[in-house]
Amino acid sequence: MLYIQFLFLLLILYMGSRYGGIGLGVVSGIGLVVEVFVFQMPPTSPPITVMLIIMAVVTCASILEAAGGLKYMLQLAERLLRSNPKMVTLLGPLVAYTMTFMLGTGHAVYSIMPIIGDVALKNDIRPERPMAAASIASQMGITASPISAAVVYYLSQLSDIAPDLTLFSILSVTIPATLAGVLAMSLYSMRRGAELKDDPEYQKRLEDPIFRKKVEGTTATTLDETLPKAARHSVILFVLALFTIVIIAMFPEIRTIGGSEKAIKMSVIIQMMMLAFGGLILLITKTKTAKVPEGVVFKSGMVAAIAIFGIAWMSDTYFKFALPSFKAGIIEMVQNYPWTFALAMFLVSVVVNSQAATCRMMLPVAIGMGLSPALVIGIMPSCYGYFFIPNYPSDIATVNFDVTGTTKIGKYYFNHSFMVPGLIGVIIACCVGYPLAQIFI
Repeated sequence: MLYIQFLFLLLILYMGSRYGGIGLGVVSGIGLVVEVFVFQMPPTSPPITVMLIIMAVVTCASILEAAGGLKYMLQLAERLLRSNPKMVTLLGPLVAYTMTFMLGTGHAVYSIMPIIGDVALKNDIRPERPMAAASIASQMGITASPISAAVVYYLSQLSDIAPDLTLFSILSVTIPATLAGVLAMSLYSMRRGAELKDDPEYQKRLEDPIFRKKVEGTTATTLDETLPKAARHSVILFVLALFTIVIIAMFPEIRTIGGSEKAIKMSVIIQMMMLAFGGLILLITKTKTAKVPEGVVFKSGMVAAIAIFGIAWMSDTYFKFALPSFKAGIIEMVQNYPWTFALAMFLVSVVVNSQAATCRMMLPVAIGMGLSPALVIGIMPSCYGYFFIPNYPSDIATVNFDVTGTTKIGKYYFNHSFMVPGLIGVIIACCVGYPLAQIFI
């Protein structure tokens, strides 16, 4: 019966993924009702902490965007790319990774992607090379960001098991691991595919005068816009917020208030700091609050919160119910072959299309099985597997942004531009992260 119920869970996740975002959250609500009232599973608690973290971070980042800070960051990134155009396949993914690291979400990549493609095309570099790698890098940066929901959830849950575990100790594993993955896939991408002049498919498409005009007339830039001083100030404040969070995480005594022996949880600290610095940005830059919900960061972030609400609640209810029956066999397998839990994380991510939701689903399972914090942190990059099926918004957008058509979804669906860079990035990140975790955790 448990296997039938698990297949039902996968079916609901698949149905929800066809609608994406909010659809995934509310369709999971149907699955939750069936689990409770048909399968008689006791409902667990909804993922309130994760949702509040997402809301706080998204609110602050959205105020940054409304103040012009995101455009300011884009201009800095564009100047870097255009001053080193031949290195765009290496620098483009690193820029996308850095933006995700700072904002805690990979959706900011939509803004930089046309610029990466433009720089590549103007320098006769196959746009698929930097663009596909940048799309992957923007998602790999999530497990390296100190304010991402995935990282904060890991910290909030694992610190109860390992009191000495800090945000810094997690990032000391995930940052070098994911960076190694990004660099490895970027180096691979530098030589992938034919040069534009040698690509028969591209050259044939150039024979179409409409297509040729579209390619030759393409220009994407942010440098022609003069931004107010408030944009720069908002970025400085946002960076100061990240710096403050990391400092407080490194020194737990700062979080010990009023002589209490127990420090305030970092999940609470991040919520407080993001709200506070969001308020500071709003007051100092005099940003209009009406502009805040209009940006891409706010819309995508709030959609993610709703998706996680349904997915995590439904999945947690099933796994809490089923774990006692599966526990013995799974523990033995994972202890003998640690990579099997990484594979499980990867497969769940392919279905749910969210790293935070994957972590919210799988970490309680790992804790319930008694897996070590070093193991689950070392293989944390495996929570990104949704590049496998090319239906994630950033991948679809990247295909559309590439006017040359070199970044594409293949004839056989799975032979798409993101498959090999994604596999290289995640596998290398896990291979680097696992031994690092044995040292730092």
